[in-house]
Amino acid sequence: MNIGQEVLKTLKDEITEVEYNRYIRHLTYDIKKSTSDRAIFYAPNALVVNWIKNKYSDKLAHLFEIKTGSKVFVQITLKNKIAEKSEIKKVTKIKQNSSLLNQSHSFDNFMVGGSNQFAYAAVKSVSENAGNVYNPLFIYGGVGLGKTHLMQAAGNVFQNEGKVVIYTTVEQFLNDFIRHVRNKTMERFQEKYRKCDVLLIDDIQFLSNKEGIQEEFFHTFEALKNTGKQIILTADKHPKKIGGLEERLQSRFEWGLVADIQPPELETKIAIIKKKCEINKVKLSEDIVNYIATVIDSNVREIEGILSKLHAYSQLMHVDIDLSFTKNVLKDQMNENRANLTMESITEIVAKDLNIKPSEIRSKGRSKNIVYARRICIYISRELTQHTMPQLAQYFGMKDHTAISHTIKKINDLIKDDEDFRVKIEELSNKITSI
Repeated sequence: MNIGQEVLKTLKDEITEVEYNRYIRHLTYDIKKSTSDRAIFYAPNALVVNWIKNKYSDKLAHLFEIKTGSKVFVQITLKNKIAEKSEIKKVTKIKQNSSLLNQSHSFDNFMVGGSNQFAYAAVKSVSENAGNVYNPLFIYGGVGLGKTHLMQAAGNVFQNEGKVVIYTTVEQFLNDFIRHVRNKTMERFQEKYRKCDVLLIDDIQFLSNKEGIQEEFFHTFEALKNTGKQIILTADKHPKKIGGLEERLQSRFEWGLVADIQPPELETKIAIIKKKCEINKVKLSEDIVNYIATVIDSNVREIEGILSKLHAYSQLMHVDIDLSFTKNVLKDQMNENRANLTMESITEIVAKDLNIKPSEIRSKGRSKNIVYARRICIYISRELTQHTMPQLAQYFGMKDHTAISHTIKKINDLIKDDEDFRVKIEELSNKITSI
């Protein structure tokens, strides 16, 4: 078994069987053309190439590093496509000036909306003036919202300017640290991380309760900051909320600027889906795009997987992608999302958005704003949960399931005739599935 097969076997144990069978098992490692610092894999089509590049190229590179002890640039390309000499030279140059940067991450293909506009502006500003504004820059937010994309977009700008860029995760930083401690080569570790022009570190929350690595990271941080080098960090929460973090590190993380990324609103999700369709050459109608936007939760990484899934099913079953087909393909995902929702949580979110009390929605009140809120809650609960009509009737204090059926018919008529009402339903559905 060659090193490429070993890496794929290790990855198989760390991901779901479905994802492995659908994408990873189609990869072929080119043992002849791969070198000590470049691993070449072939994929059967462009969609698989893009999907693996976006989701697993960093992970594959990390597994190579664990097995070989050195950085390896992972190249995913189409089967039978031979890399041009200029591409090889470019890869070599990238390898010298950066660490595991994904070249597809740029500011141009990052979809900006109200939920991420501040973070985008901050990172863009830093990319234009490294070390002089917002240093360090600390970006936080949930999984799959674009933190790594923005960080690496800046890294690619710096790299194109000839700067030495190091991108890593805390896990990789820790593994590197342990390996150099064991080999008694800490001077090489410090040379690597303290002499770069830009340090980008993902998932800084995993420094929590690791005293030894916190000590080393503190001195690395100080060395870079004192020489005017740029530091960009990401985490899943604000520095103040990361438990088990030394106070001196927490305070330094807040020295520059702390920017958050929120789950995308419906319009941004739609824009992201359309952009991904364009990149992956997948054609979807407007109603399918809108449907997917309401099905996915706050993790926009799901979009890539959904498009790949639709494309694969369409190709294998030789059918066109329409709304009915999309709903059928994504039914398992919908059921998973629905299983996590309750009528209580839906009522609380709607009540907060419409500035009324949850108890009023469940009361016998007949004022216009209460009836409006109750209708929305009933409709969304019916659409997004697995509760029956009798259960809805009991929860919302209505006579029986026929009253619920009558209410839903009224709501469907309103959705057809009242554009503002339809948009409000979509906005709230999006907000509920994003939490």
